[in-house]
Amino acid sequence: MTAIDWTRAAAPSLAEFESLADAAFAALPTRFRKLCDGVVMRIEDFPDDETLDDMNCESEFDLLGLFRGRGLAQGEAFAHTGQQPNMVFLYRRPILDYWADHEETLGAIVRHVLVHEIGHHFGLSDDDMERIEAEAD
Repeated sequence: MTAIDWTRAAAPSLAEFESLADAAFAALPTRFRKLCDGVVMRIEDFPDDETLDDMNCESEFDLLGLFRGRGLAQGEAFAHTGQQPNMVFLYRRPILDYWADHEETLGAIVRHVLVHEIGHHFGLSDDDMERIEAEAD
């Protein structure tokens, strides 16, 4: 195993993190990605205060990602004019913090959070989400 030289390594920027998330999304099964039409992905350092309050978070590091919008499981009958698009938020700093404490690669963690949050859009079970992640490997 080749040692990684961490002396010059830096945490990925928001733009680099977005590229990592885009690559994770592109590696997901085609049939899953096609169903995500119209879902917007946003990368932010942390959730905003309102989100932290809504989710009853004790710290800004408690939330790795979030789906906001109306999921497919809720149906089009509930759509409202002027409604914001469905959005998946990935929070860079909490994900990096999680990565520092676990053995998984950063790419695997980003993929996991992305699939989990998109899974809320579809109303998927944990087993369904695990299968989708396994197909992306």
